[in-house]
Amino acid sequence: MNILAIGDVVGSGGCEFLRKSLPAFKKLNKIDLCIVNGENSAQGNGILPQSARHILDSGADIITTGNHALRRFEIYEDFDNENFPLIRPANFHKTAPGRGFEIIDKGFVKIAVINLMGTVYLENLENPFECIDEILEQVKDCKIKILDFHGEATAEKRAMGFYLDGRVSAVFGTHTHVQTADAQVLPHGTGYITDIGMTGAVQSVLGVTPSLAIQKMKTNLPVKFENPQGQCKMEGCIFEIDNSTGKTISAENFSLV
Repeated sequence: MNILAIGDVVGSGGCEFLRKSLPAFKKLNKIDLCIVNGENSAQGNGILPQSARHILDSGADIITTGNHALRRFEIYEDFDNENFPLIRPANFHKTAPGRGFEIIDKGFVKIAVINLMGTVYLENLENPFECIDEILEQVKDCKIKILDFHGEATAEKRAMGFYLDGRVSAVFGTHTHVQTADAQVLPHGTGYITDIGMTGAVQSVLGVTPSLAIQKMKTNLPVKFENPQGQCKMEGCIFEIDNSTGKTISAENFSLV
């Protein structure tokens, strides 16, 4: 089967470009399951009920998130709704709303979609390596297991890929919004890419208006970020996975402008 992972959707521009591009892209590439990271889909950052529904209506089967997942209180009810396909990093504190993985039953195969967050240069959360071991015990009846690892450090993401090689079907990184050129199949059959990129404004700093990002970095004072309009892109990775083994056959990144 073909599983599509879409990089962090940023702001209204990213949402609109996703709606414009995703349906035809899925059809062209015969996509069986689409995972979209939506933690920055609200204008500014975070995720709101309307941006989550926009992503799902555009063709996503499930939404993953990251460090901005709980920034907007309005989305908490959706996180707590077991019938709403929205997950947050599993290693958040146990009192956080929502859940860290979702099992999708396709009839002929069960797929576990898991969300984790790195701890290098980010918040001091539960160790993601220990957390994933616990989750894999809970989803061991799923032939296909996919991890969105939302992390800052490339080394931590690479380490997670090798740690899970042969234990999950694919590991893709999110958060840094810059697509890496290392889509591959690891030695024991796990598809991997350090970061799948983003969906949003091309002329931006990770989806933020450049002048505002520069102001923040130059002054280190509070700045209200805005998402610029203009030409957008949709980035991600397609994993072709063998249903019978759960191993990845190929991993191919893309950038659609």
